[in-house]
Amino acid sequence: MREKSQVDDIDRSIYDIKNENLDEYSVGEGLTPEIVRKISEEKNDPEWMRDFRLKSLEVYHSISVPDWGPSIDGLDMDHIVTYIRPNTKMSAKWSDVPDDIKDTFERLGIPQAERESLAGVGAQFDSELVYHNVKEEVAAQGVIYSDLESAMYGPYADMIREHFMKLIPPQDHKFAALHGAVWSGGSFVYVPPGVKVEIPLQSYFRLNAPGAGQFEHTLIIVDEGADLHFIEGCSAPKYNVANLHAGAVELFVGKNAKLRYSTIENWSKNMYNLNTKRAIVEEGGTMEWVSGSFGSHVSYLYPMTILQGNDSHMEFTGITFAGKGQNLDTGAKVVHTGARTSSYINTKSISKDGGISTFRSSVVIGKNAKKSKNAVSCQSLMLDSISRSDTIPAMDIRTKDADVGHEAKIGKVSDDAVFYLMSRGISEEDARAMIVSGFADNVSKELPLEYAVEMNNLIRLEMKGSIG
Repeated sequence: MREKSQVDDIDRSIYDIKNENLDEYSVGEGLTPEIVRKISEEKNDPEWMRDFRLKSLEVYHSISVPDWGPSIDGLDMDHIVTYIRPNTKMSAKWSDVPDDIKDTFERLGIPQAERESLAGVGAQFDSELVYHNVKEEVAAQGVIYSDLESAMYGPYADMIREHFMKLIPPQDHKFAALHGAVWSGGSFVYVPPGVKVEIPLQSYFRLNAPGAGQFEHTLIIVDEGADLHFIEGCSAPKYNVANLHAGAVELFVGKNAKLRYSTIENWSKNMYNLNTKRAIVEEGGTMEWVSGSFGSHVSYLYPMTILQGNDSHMEFTGITFAGKGQNLDTGAKVVHTGARTSSYINTKSISKDGGISTFRSSVVIGKNAKKSKNAVSCQSLMLDSISRSDTIPAMDIRTKDADVGHEAKIGKVSDDAVFYLMSRGISEEDARAMIVSGFADNVSKELPLEYAVEMNNLIRLEMKGSIG
């Protein structure tokens, strides 16, 4: 456990700590069976989950860190706190959330967005959800939107056990195993057959503690013929020590169902974002990803879709902005196993002030995925001569009866376009920001208005070098 003398480098005010040590709020650094058992005890896990955590820890210690992608040498897991409990319990009433936590989220637009345009909101602060609510008319449709931990003891307990980390098994990679051992918080969503949720649900994650990790787990099941839009937002303040985000997202899209999963990430630039997201789609189903990445020191982020059912479909639309000190390795993966499946990956990246942006795509078309189609388009915009942009596509096609294409383009901001805008009375800084915002329009137009505005504001801040 961390004693008071061991936290000299931590701004204690962040924890709102009233006693003399952190034991009530964190379970210490490092990864040992004792720490994992302590987390399991804090979470009041059922026995099967405690055993799952301990087995995941064994896997974590048995496999190596990935030997590709950006270096994560600056991440010392022996000094990452894996569980921090805010000084509050979860509430369904915003007025009951402590003022310091409430003020943090209100500055980020929570719960204003809920009142104006969302069907429900979950807000996680460090390792715990502090607020969770769903509108009555949505609940009346039979939609379940709950924190995952509570749901494990409800009528959907068997469904959660059946699906939990089946798409992302701990053996998949080292940080999936880490997640399986220390996961905390996150949401469970179940949409019954035929139900169409007309307005989005949202979950927002705030990692506020220095030297800590956040490991939320999102599990969404959209049953046959149902329709859902889920929005995820992430942020953290900047500290001079490394933080880690290793969450997991598992999405199950039923027959003729549709799920759109939108993410806007604004992590600080001391963050290692090693998140894993995966979806599986049944016959006639549709999976849509909309992704905006604007923060973190290093990112490994490649949402994956398995098009299992015949005639299923996937679209991925993403934008990544790598500024000074950032090495963002992002992209998308798709596996076609059903016949007549289709997928479209459209990504754009921006690099500035020496930032490094790498796009990776992986397209697999199995031998039974006949008459399937895939198209990959990636465009990169470099704003100076010291930045870097790379495209690394991979394709594994196992049937001749498929249509597959890939295109890539790297360019820079046109001086003529900047001059034209300046001739209309716009400053050079604003002109360049307008051009970059236009470049990212394919993502912003896919978001609800208030989130599109937020994304464009993030781009403008990045252009001014004001983030993190």
